[in-house]
Amino acid sequence: MLAHQLAIESDLITADMVEATEFPHLANKYQVMGVPRTVINETIQIEGAVPEPRLMQEFAKVSK
Repeated sequence: MLAHQLAIESDLITADMVEATEFPHLANKYQVMGVPRTVINETIQIEGAVPEPRLMQEFAKVSK
């Protein structure tokens, strides 16, 4: 949900949410083993729910 909130606030961010069982090719591509799975710029992948500060740390890594 945080990624979507950020995407609403910034034109520099886009967010998509997909149902892994309905899009198995995407689940395979991103090696989804648990949900939620957050992928940032195809380089950072976070499995499971994480606290907002942790997710913001990961976003900060790609903005440098």
